[in-house]
Amino acid sequence: MKIGFDGKRAANNLTGLGNYSRSLILQLANYFPNNEYLVYTSKVKDHPQLTSFFKTPRVKLKLAWSSFLWRSFGILKQLKADNIQLYHGLSQELPFGISDSGIKSIVTIHDLIYIRFPQYFPFIDRQIYRFKAQYACKHAGGIVAISDRTRQDLISLFNVPAEKVSVIYQSCDDSFKQAFDASRLAAIKYKYALPDQYILNVGTIEERKNQLLLVQAMPSLPADYKLILIGKEQAYARKIHAEIDRLGLAERVIFLKDVSFLDLPGIYQQAKVFVYPSLYEGFGIPIIEALYSRVPVIAATGSCLEEAGGPDSIYVNPQDVEALALALNKLLQTPQVCKQMVDKGLKFVQRFDNEVIASQIMAYYEAIASKK
Repeated sequence: MKIGFDGKRAANNLTGLGNYSRSLILQLANYFPNNEYLVYTSKVKDHPQLTSFFKTPRVKLKLAWSSFLWRSFGILKQLKADNIQLYHGLSQELPFGISDSGIKSIVTIHDLIYIRFPQYFPFIDRQIYRFKAQYACKHAGGIVAISDRTRQDLISLFNVPAEKVSVIYQSCDDSFKQAFDASRLAAIKYKYALPDQYILNVGTIEERKNQLLLVQAMPSLPADYKLILIGKEQAYARKIHAEIDRLGLAERVIFLKDVSFLDLPGIYQQAKVFVYPSLYEGFGIPIIEALYSRVPVIAATGSCLEEAGGPDSIYVNPQDVEALALALNKLLQTPQVCKQMVDKGLKFVQRFDNEVIASQIMAYYEAIASKK
């Protein structure tokens, strides 16, 4: 098949939807090399990670003819000219008119957080997101939800027929699946001045990610453990800094900035515990990064994080500081429990292996492409 992809995120975003897009396309190109994979974008960010992606054999960069609203309108003519048989909208939208074009289509819906938590999104953004996602769900030949939680949200909030939505999970970058040797870990520890014992959180520092809960748990933990936060700071970070000052934690909470993606697995691998107290997620890629990195995970209840972390990670109410502190102390004081969690977590996370995910995606493509 000639398969087209919405490449805006793949070509410009270094986290989140960008990682999802690149990972999926790379997996398909690797395991199913008989197809052509055309990635459409109006621009490409100048970054080594993206340059490397577009050098992948069988992955072809296609610059859009028009930059104005190209994902919604301009791209359709180009898809027809390139004889695309199947188009995958990787980030919650499809071109208008694609259902009448003769091109089969699939859309990935990552989450409906802007409906569940509207207070975190500007009004106009919510309206645009809802309109585009509802249009895509109505006109797509098939819908990929990245978790069962997202699938249930589509059914309940958008009234999407259950049979139209398939859950296909994500993997993470292969760099998290390889243990770094001691010398490389030592170099990373020196480069970022990592403490000997630390708890790790990775993700944008914003209210929904709920890092404040983790900061508030720190006074209840042994004083020789520090907290490392990695992520872009939004306005919410001011609350965290104020709480750090109030609790006298300036020496125990570290904000790491300008972390190279190449070094990030090494920072995971030296953490004692990974904590993800987010109020709501579509899936939770940092959790599987931690599990592949052989780090025990504590996450929040209330969304889909149990799907990412599996039955042997620990889950706490995202509003309960005492419960989080209790769970952390249990792990910090019982290395044998941590080892059991690491072993079972590594076994669980194999369901997100590249070949497993690629095979599921390709089977879905073939099913949609063969529909009359």
